[in-house]
Amino acid sequence: MQLPARDSELVQIMDAELAKAARKAGAWLACRPGCTQCCYGAFAINALDAARLRAGMDELRVSDAARAARVEERAREWIAMHGAAFPGDAATGVLGGSDAEREAFDEFANEAACPALDPATGMCDVYAWRPMTCRVFGPPVRVEGDALGCCELCFVGASEETIAACEMRPPHELEAELVAETGSDAETVVAFTLIPSR
Repeated sequence: MQLPARDSELVQIMDAELAKAARKAGAWLACRPGCTQCCYGAFAINALDAARLRAGMDELRVSDAARAARVEERAREWIAMHGAAFPGDAATGVLGGSDAEREAFDEFANEAACPALDPATGMCDVYAWRPMTCRVFGPPVRVEGDALGCCELCFVGASEETIAACEMRPPHELEAELVAETGSDAETVVAFTLIPSR
């Protein structure tokens, strides 16, 4: 699956939105290098995120083969440990769409570290290519029901007004357009995108 050309535009917008939210939030935003709160628990990613991660791994295999090999090994270990309970097709990594599979995913691998997380440094080895979910975690963003949500470590003791003033506004329409360009509505999890020929 080819990464849409305008994905770089989406990433630039997201990076600018995160920087703006971080400036507004100041010390309220607890996110720092080595903070790994958001790196535990499986979450669904769309075909655009998967294509970006695959492209990133291709780049990493050229620029830092040893690091890429470590990421792949952690991904293989993750799949070996959690694949039997994967609520979908464990051969392809595509999440199932039935109500039962969606319900099972709510309880799936909730304590597992993301295989992109380097346990020695607490840093993401594919940070430049990370999924949109990772890019919005921390600052206040609109969630289901139009409520503002943020990381539980951030904005501790802040007023609702302070939180609202720091809202991050992701470009959901552009993301949806680019997901459509991939030609796939399949979802997966990070581990399956980090290994070649998945």
